[in-house]
Amino acid sequence: MKFIVQKFGGTSLVNDETRRMAAKKVIEAKNKGYLPVVVVSAIGRMGDPYATDTLLKLACDGNWELSPRESDLLMSCGEVISGVVMAATIQKEGHPAVFLTGLQAGIITDNNHNDARILKVNPENIIKHARDGKIIVVAGFQGATENGEITTLGRGGSDTTAAALGVALDAEWVDIYTDVEGIMTADPRIVSDARLLEVVTYNEICQLAHEGAKVIHPRAVEIAMQKDIPLRIKSTFSSAPGTLVTSRGEAYKGSIDITRDRTITGITYISDITQFRIPMDGCGDTAGLQRRMFEALALAGISIDFINVHPDVVIFTVKNSVAAKAAQILENMGLRPSILPDCAKVAAVGAGMTGVPGVMARIVGALADEKVQILQSSDSYTTIWVLVKKKDMEKSIRALHRQFGPGEKDIERR
Repeated sequence: MKFIVQKFGGTSLVNDETRRMAAKKVIEAKNKGYLPVVVVSAIGRMGDPYATDTLLKLACDGNWELSPRESDLLMSCGEVISGVVMAATIQKEGHPAVFLTGLQAGIITDNNHNDARILKVNPENIIKHARDGKIIVVAGFQGATENGEITTLGRGGSDTTAAALGVALDAEWVDIYTDVEGIMTADPRIVSDARLLEVVTYNEICQLAHEGAKVIHPRAVEIAMQKDIPLRIKSTFSSAPGTLVTSRGEAYKGSIDITRDRTITGITYISDITQFRIPMDGCGDTAGLQRRMFEALALAGISIDFINVHPDVVIFTVKNSVAAKAAQILENMGLRPSILPDCAKVAAVGAGMTGVPGVMARIVGALADEKVQILQSSDSYTTIWVLVKKKDMEKSIRALHRQFGPGEKDIERR
């Protein structure tokens, strides 16, 4: 059985016209001999009647606080409504279809309401309906525990659903349909000459997603990578080929070595973050204090990022929204952090930078030419991060995009 999984986001399902365009993609795949399994998000975005955020606002307008269990039940309704309507749309086009909730599709999760992890997928019900000649529509973003409690998978969970089903069904590929034509070398709202990437590796897209690119959830990529299921990021509203996400070997089969093909794949960013610098001079048991500090922040549920630990100073970032809470915790410990709000983390991502000298020099040079101060930096094999003031963020993104020309060949070293 040649399964493919097709996931459609909320903007692809917002009205009759867009749903018919999505249904056309599904029927085209069926006519080519594939067995489509369609994963749907809730219809539309905040403000649309059946969007997840709209449903939550409806319940919480009276300043009530839903329990995680009840909020999961409420949030799961958006995908159920969307899935039933999508199945009906496909049926109107003359093709039998059936809708399944996450539980009916065999998606079993842990007990972590609002951000559950998929433990396993039992695809027997999907396979049965496929054998009966039906197109299967599955509610994204949701599953159920072993004892039948409804759970949701966190933001971007429909991508995760699609990847998990792709692995469970040994699908030919997973298509992620959205309102853009694929992965771009940078945010086109900031970089006017950003280009579409035809092929990226799993590792590259994971880094891009973790560092702010919102086209696909990184957890979905990690799941697909386990079984080397190709992902394709495509637009519901065009016939453009989109971006193929696959393994390094497949991505560059038949081309020159990746390290001579492109150094940087894309530039992305995360804004609205605050930098903390905590002096350690004169603190006595520095290691013990650092441990207590990080434990206190963790107990308060504060996620920290961009962490540099030195004998005389500790530097990290948090979201602007929790900066005041973090500052209070540190001050209660007798620490006096230096706090810089409204920063942005700009990342240059590319598997081709591994082992290549001079990449950081080019980053520093490009930003220096624009008189951008680097507040902090870090790197891995595939990513270099710099922290800048938010007012310099867009200028930094454009400068790095010009410097590396992501997506074009970068054979000459400077």
